[in-house]
Amino acid sequence: MVAVERVKSGSKYEDLFKFSRLVKVGNWVYSSNTAGRNYQTREISPDVRKQAHQALDNLSGALAGVGARLSDTVRFHISVATREDLEPVLEVIAERVGGNDPAHTIAIGTQPHEEMKLELAVIAYIRDPDTPDVVTRVTV
Repeated sequence: MVAVERVKSGSKYEDLFKFSRLVKVGNWVYSSNTAGRNYQTREISPDVRKQAHQALDNLSGALAGVGARLSDTVRFHISVATREDLEPVLEVIAERVGGNDPAHTIAIGTQPHEEMKLELAVIAYIRDPDTPDVVTRVTV
């Protein structure tokens, strides 16, 4: 039987709406959408790059709780408020994920709260450290 681990951030909404910041099933990790709000201060910067860094900090902390890192990410779901927000967010993600080149899904549109410029969600796979990576790159 595979264990299921759930990570909570302490938000009242997790209990109210019955969700977890992320869920780990075996070696797979699935996150909820994560905004660029500082969980301790509840503040959110008006700057999209700062929001992106904070969202990645939030995700990094949750991933660490189950022994994973941003570099284990195999897929990002990126949701931004405007087209102008997209490139700065992609640049921040590229700075932070290392060379693993995860798949991306991108959505542009209204965010749940007016001050939010983005939400990020990830799927990660925690690899066995004793198993070497097999990298195949194909251009289609």
